Amino acid sequence: MDNGRKLIFMRHGKSAYPLGVADHDRPLADRGQREAGLAGDWLRTNVGSIDLTLCSTATRTRDTLAATKLDGPVSFIPEFYGADIDTIIEELRLVENDVTSLLVIAHWPGIPDTTLWLAENDTGEAAQHIRTKYPTSALAVLSTDQPWDRLNNGSCHLDTFHVPR
Repeated sequence: MDNGRKLIFMRHGKSAYPLGVADHDRPLADRGQREAGLAGDWLRTNVGSIDLTLCSTATRTRDTLAATKLDGPVSFIPEFYGADIDTIIEELRLVENDVTSLLVIAHWPGIPDTTLWLAENDTGEAAQHIRTKYPTSALAVLSTDQPWDRLNNGSCHLDTFHVPR
């Protein structure tokens, strides 16, 4: 199914819980910084360059993106904060088709739910890991032969699930 189009879903890194800070504004904890950096290293080695990153506007997702040290264009999507499958898919369908590698950094449960919804092989080992737990900084890599505006239930193949530790 892979024609080179990759979709990577990343859950933000482990966040801190400072007193008096609203949920949207929580920063990464030290562990989150470290693990997001490891995720960036893994992506550079195993996926290569990222054409576009779509990132939630929450502080912890922005901090996660910064810690990965990935280059490339970024669009910050306010709707990704607290997003469900429909909201995430709606945004993905707006991506230009010249983008062949797309990274999405957002939150639980939208990230694992959307990953499993898109995966035609949602019963494999990687999918079982995702169902059990989608930890902070974890990455799901999917491939598809569909243009972004035609993504639908089961239209991708779940290639791997990686938890950087």
